[in-house]
Amino acid sequence: MSGGKLINRRRTLGIRAGGLYIGGDAPVSVQSMTNTKTSNIDETTAQILRLQEAGCDIIRVAVPDMEAAMAISEIKKRISIPLVADIHFDYRLAIKAMENGADKVRINPGNIGSEERVKSVVACAKEREVPIRIGVNSGSLEKELLRKYGGVTPEALVESALKHVKILEDLNFHNIVISLKASNVPLTIAAYKLMSEKVSYPLHIGVTEAGTIYRGTIKSSVGIGALLAQGIGDTIRVSLTGDPVSEVKAGKEILKSLGLLKQGLEFISCPTCGRTEIDLISIAGKVEKALEGIDKNIKIAVMGCVVNGPGEAKDADIGIAGGDGCAVIFKKGKIIKKVPEDRIVEELLNEINKM
Repeated sequence: MSGGKLINRRRTLGIRAGGLYIGGDAPVSVQSMTNTKTSNIDETTAQILRLQEAGCDIIRVAVPDMEAAMAISEIKKRISIPLVADIHFDYRLAIKAMENGADKVRINPGNIGSEERVKSVVACAKEREVPIRIGVNSGSLEKELLRKYGGVTPEALVESALKHVKILEDLNFHNIVISLKASNVPLTIAAYKLMSEKVSYPLHIGVTEAGTIYRGTIKSSVGIGALLAQGIGDTIRVSLTGDPVSEVKAGKEILKSLGLLKQGLEFISCPTCGRTEIDLISIAGKVEKALEGIDKNIKIAVMGCVVNGPGEAKDADIGIAGGDGCAVIFKKGKIIKKVPEDRIVEELLNEINKM
């Protein structure tokens, strides 16, 4: 039985953002957010194209002003993945972003003012079939909820989100995605578990303000992975302080590790031990770097010795197992050749390119 079949995903309502489906029977999608000025169309487009190449399924841009909202129209012409407009407080920016082609908006209806303003946003979203993501963050919870619960708790996050959901539902709008993000991993997991028991809307999961690439990837992997392993989550974002391409790469690897993403290259390597007689750490790094530009649905193993070689990695499509100053290359557990240490990377890559 494959890893993916061990996870029974929670069934949610399916919504569509541009050409991408979220929830329902759709695979878990990976998203990111640009860190450029959205009004700088060339710079923003260039970053999105890099993210697309890395495997990003949906991209979010900040819309702090009308210039950014207007830029969406031109950006959309140059990219091929759905675009989400991130709005805070100003309902006019949400409407203008949708008019300029935003495929989804992130806005909390309770924060944009009067009922008439909310109705205006919902009317535009209905007309254009644009979903709304309600995004609740631990750092911006309503003061009355902080008083009620004595601080930020899973219950407080869920109650805040449900208040925003009710505003939309009362207007007969159900094209909704929900996120409940905190920088605290156990809090995040508990909040999403509680929300998953209360609604059937798709959930956008992630750990907000997770940190730098190293620490943030670990925190995000633990939080997102724990939820996905329980079948919770329909789209994910790994929030990192750094190049957003790193977010996409980390997100893809999280899905692969749980068997929720089958496409693309999978790379495994052993941790090394006293039996290792080649410079495996350097070899693994070189192979991984060289594989960045290869788009094949194969599993590659770089193993330090015969103990952890063709046996443990027999399900790999191709790999190496180190010896004394040399290595054997194997395919599907069967040795095909022996090569000296200084030619391991070159020979392995040659074999991969033939596949």
